[in-house]
Amino acid sequence: MDSNKSKTRISEILTFAEIKINGSNPWDIKVNDERFYERVLADGALGAGESYMEKWWDCDRLDEFCSRVLKANLQDKIRSNLKLISSVLLIKMFNKQSQSEAFINGQKHYDIGNDFFTNMLDKRLVYSCGYWNNANSLDEAQENKLDLSCRKLKIGPGMKVLDIGCGWGSFAKFAAEKYSVSVTGITVSEEQAELGSKICSGLPVEIKLMDYRDLRGKYDRIVSIGMFEHVGYKNYRTYMEVVNNCLKDDGLFLLHTIGSNDSSKFNDPWFTKYIFPGSMLPSIAQIGTAIEGLFVVEDLHNFSADYDKTLMAWHHNFVENWNAIRDQYDETFFRMWKYYLLSCAGSFRARKNQLWQIVLSKRGIPGGYVSVR
Repeated sequence: MDSNKSKTRISEILTFAEIKINGSNPWDIKVNDERFYERVLADGALGAGESYMEKWWDCDRLDEFCSRVLKANLQDKIRSNLKLISSVLLIKMFNKQSQSEAFINGQKHYDIGNDFFTNMLDKRLVYSCGYWNNANSLDEAQENKLDLSCRKLKIGPGMKVLDIGCGWGSFAKFAAEKYSVSVTGITVSEEQAELGSKICSGLPVEIKLMDYRDLRGKYDRIVSIGMFEHVGYKNYRTYMEVVNNCLKDDGLFLLHTIGSNDSSKFNDPWFTKYIFPGSMLPSIAQIGTAIEGLFVVEDLHNFSADYDKTLMAWHHNFVENWNAIRDQYDETFFRMWKYYLLSCAGSFRARKNQLWQIVLSKRGIPGGYVSVR
């Protein structure tokens, strides 16, 4: 297809989302390189993301642009490239979240520099959705989420808690300080483990560099916040079996995860290549299959609109503090990270992605579980 036909085709597709090329609305796109049209038609989401990184196009409100694109299902109007189809087949054939791959995947995203994340996140370094009920700042929203998680788990003094995918120890530190529990946290990121251990120094908290499949022991409570997205559909059942084996019979497990409306076996190709290698968003159906016969669902809470707010707050911090870290990264990285944060915000705004907190027990709580919000 020649460039003029490609431009016409893209323009026609964008009209379904009320987006114009070089229009006056903040969600309209400004094309800087005419090769943009053919690239998007050839490579779809991957081409759109890469061409943005390369300054082929811009948008004043990228978050709103992505929300409109997703609401209108424009991705379904662009054919898939054979190269992308082959990569999907490879994902289906091989376990891209094996134990060896897990550490590699963790390093690619979480080991890009602790200074970077301290300039983007809240003061507790919580890298997951905040809970904005009665919160006026990112710091308040994240403390709300940590406390909400503790209250849902009904944790009490002296309990042993396991945090799978503990990050920099934000939940572990909060729970140990506020609820007088001992916490074991595991992560596949060396930088997270090192800084997390320092942050939790002096508390009954141990941060380990470990894959979840190597877990042993019994715990009163288990929490996993923003980690299940890295497990992969081939390992969902294994993950739940590990949790079941490590949870005491009268214990509770809190799963906090981004979720998809549809069951899938692969992620967006741009995100897989540049942001979260090996990541995959589970559906309710996939989670249900993974927990069948192992757990009773006590509570399910969807507060996905709060992730839109969280991502926009991260984006604000990232842009505001860019000068403090820009000597460590280049302009392509800056545009890549903006695209990541703003397109994710758009996906939650479009209600294509969800944020679930699910409370699970092994045998059901006698008399019933009392939900909290």
